[in-house]
Amino acid sequence: MTGRGHPVALLLTPGQAGDGPRAAALLAGHRPRVVIADRGYDSDALRRLVRRLRAKAVIRPLGCRRRRVRYDRRVYRTRNVVERFWARVKQCRRVATRYDKLDQCYLGFVHLASALDVLRHP
Repeated sequence: MTGRGHPVALLLTPGQAGDGPRAAALLAGHRPRVVIADRGYDSDALRRLVRRLRAKAVIRPLGCRRRRVRYDRRVYRTRNVVERFWARVKQCRRVATRYDKLDQCYLGFVHLASALDVLRHP
């Protein structure tokens, strides 16, 4: 996601799978300055990857961590840009209810809804 709320990469995952393990695939080929993510993405492996990319990791830590990990709360608050983007994309009924059986078709409509959102919110 850019700072303006435009998607950079979209990746479809199974409904029962967590998003955290796929974060590395989303970052592949990109050079972000900051990676903002919620607790579901909190892992040492992702933090190391972000460090290798020379980016700043702003990931809220899980409560069960032995050592406290600091994060920039002010920057973390901007994560709502992602949530608002998905709320707008899911206004497209076909995306929200997932009528398509094939992943390719569904992802195509997610891309279409994303493109329309970018045109509406430049």
